[in-house]
Parts: sequence; C-alpha cells; structure tokens
Amino acid sequence: MEIEILDAIQKLRTPLGDVLMPFFSALGNAGLIWIVVAAVLALIPRTRRLGFTLGLAMVFDLILCNIILKPVVARTRPFDVNTAVELIIARPKDYSFPSGHTAAAFAVVAALLVCKSRLWIPAGVLAVLIAFSRLYLYVHYPTDILGGILVGFASGAAGAYGMRAFYVRWEHRVKKRE
Repeated sequence: MEIEILDAIQKLRTPLGDVLMPFFSALGNAGLIWIVVAAVLALIPRTRRLGFTLGLAMVFDLILCNIILKPVVARTRPFDVNTAVELIIARPKDYSFPSGHTAAAFAVVAALLVCKSRLWIPAGVLAVLIAFSRLYLYVHYPTDILGGILVGFASGAAGAYGMRAFYVRWEHRVKKRE
C-alpha cells in the first residue's frame, strides 16, 4: 500500500515541483538548516537558552534516529523496491526508517512548541515541506515520515525538558553561591 501512495504522489509531479522538492529536501540535509537556526538563536543573548534547547533536541534526535533506529530496523528505501522510478536527487545510502530529515525538522518544531516559542509556526511549515519532499522524491515510505515525526517530537520534548531541568539546577547552584 505504501508504494501505491508513493506512486500516486509521483502522478502529482510537475516541473516546478521537480525544482522545489529537491530544494526543500536539501534544506534538511544533515539537519543543516536547523543547526544554523539553533546557532543563530544561541548567539543572541535573549534567545540563547532556546538555541541550546534546539541543539540538545537535535543531539537526542541524531542518537535515536540515525545511531539506534536506522541500523536496527534496516529498512530498504522505496526506490530499491520499485526500480522503475527515476530519482531526481542523489540516492541516499543509509536506511529508510525513520526519515532523518523529518525527524530533525520535527525535533525542532516540538522543542519550539514546548518552549512556547511562536517560531514553531514557520518551522512547522518548513518541516511539513521537508517531510513531503521526501515522499515526492521517492526516498521514503509514508511510515518512514510518520516514524520521523514521532521520533522528532520525542527528541524535541526530551531536549526541551532536559534543558529546562539543566537551567533549574544551574540557577539553584548560582543562588547557593550568593
């Protein structure tokens, strides 16, 4: 059934989509866009804590998604199953489940949501575009995307609550010294 969904998405392909979807997908490569966002936020004193929170969420996501789940599940990619599809991007070499692009994007969205930052809205729009691009490009199954969303939300929440706990302890130690 998942291949049928991907094949239906292939029928939606357009020349504009063939330009935009690789662009959105590339924004998620190695989580680079999210690393830049976290770094910029960390450099600004007013948003430093939020930047560190996003960084921690992405570390949790990297460990859970790329180091633990992908090798354990070891799911082949859809283009390896349906070899008739011509890819318009380079063939990813790692496993399919969960989608790392999607997981990183939704880790940031979840961390922003938990921290009550309105930045979750533009981040959420970009996360959805990145996730859909992975289907459009035929490099992930729908359940890979769903798995990425779930891993991302878990990692984002863990990052936000972990950083909150760190700051509570830090502030407690600072008050003790005074």
